[in-house]
Amino acid sequence: MATIGTFKKSGTNEFSGEIVTLSLQAKNVRIAPDARASGENAPSHRVFVGRIEIGAAWSKQSNEGRAYLGLKLDDPSFTAPIYANLFGDEEGEGYSLSRPTRRNGD
Repeated sequence: MATIGTFKKSGTNEFSGEIVTLSLQAKNVRIAPDARASGENAPSHRVFVGRIEIGAAWSKQSNEGRAYLGLKLDDPSFTAPIYANLFGDEEGEGYSLSRPTRRNGD
């Protein structure tokens, strides 16, 4: 997986950090719980840069039982949406935002 962001927990189920790729450098990124979420497919979180919403996230669980957030980031300046996963680091101090590795045929 390619790491494209680093985050810290900044509240109950809220995260703040930055996303850096070759074409995107965003600081003050906030992943906040969505209080208005309704329905089983609704996102559990919204992703903001400053006041601008750039994506959504869904609470998920890995095959190993590890909780994580699956993000979809989108903006008119992107050529296509960015899909990434936010997992807690092994040390337990921070969180890494990573793009899943593509498999042949994907």
